[in-house]
Amino acid sequence: MRGSTSGANCPDIFELSDGTFAVIGTDVTEKLDAQLPPDASRADYERIVVVTRETLIHAKADIPDA
Repeated sequence: MRGSTSGANCPDIFELSDGTFAVIGTDVTEKLDAQLPPDASRADYERIVVVTRETLIHAKADIPDA
């Protein structure tokens, strides 16, 4: 199910027409930036966002395997 059943805003993951995915989530860049694993990094223009487990599980059905 996409969207909020209560009419409120909510996290989401969706595929764009060019095949990339967009994520709507809570921006936690300042909170988690220093906690990234040693093999992870982000560019200045990138943000760290979180979505609920439920959001990712619901999105999984719409994400192609290949």
